[in-house]
Parts: sequence; C-alpha cells; structure tokens
Amino acid sequence: MTEKMTKETFLEKVFNFEKNKEWKFEGDTPCFIDFYADWCGPCKTIAPLLEQLSEEYAGKIKIYKVDTEAEQELAAAFAIRSIPSMLFCPMDGEPQMAQGALPKAELERIIKVVLGVEK
Repeated sequence: MTEKMTKETFLEKVFNFEKNKEWKFEGDTPCFIDFYADWCGPCKTIAPLLEQLSEEYAGKIKIYKVDTEAEQELAAAFAIRSIPSMLFCPMDGEPQMAQGALPKAELERIIKVVLGVEK
C-alpha cells in the first residue's frame, strides 16, 4: 500500500535535508516517492499502477506519495517542475529522478536497476 507523506515524515523516513547537506538515506527499505497533485490527469492514471507495484514488491520497497499542493516546501526542495515526478532512493548511492507517467515495465526496470530489487 502506498503511503502519503508530509515534510515531517519525509525528513524522518527518507532524507533530512534540513540537517544534512549531503544525501543520506534515512530509510530501512529502498523506496520511491511519487510527487503528484490531485488535479493531475497523468498522476491519476498511474495511481492504481503504484498501488499494484506496492503490493507486488511488499516488504522489498516502499512507495510514498507527496501531494505537491499540500507539501510545496518539499516539492521546492527537489525542484519539482512537472508532475508526476518520482524520486527513486536506493539503500546506498544517490537517488535518481524520473518524470512522467511511466509504464509498468519501465518502473520495474528502474526498481531493478536503481533500487537493486527483484520481484
């Protein structure tokens, strides 16, 4: 199940950008964050796919959602200019950003290559 995230939960579970200048992943499981808005058509289109992926990869990755309207400071911190945008956070290494409503096969490829997670 995807989990909605606020700035506070982001700082705790993903990256505390107020405390750290260099990337330091705070989570215990690789994750990706969907930056979305309720009015965004492509965001609505991929929402069921993200729920499906969260079930298929349960216990292996976490999928978070950040409402860019409600969490403008968080969206600004990652220079979100278009939505949907997704931030992929591996346990080690730098996060990577992807933009647009990506198809399932591409999301699975990114989960495997960037997050290092197989089904």
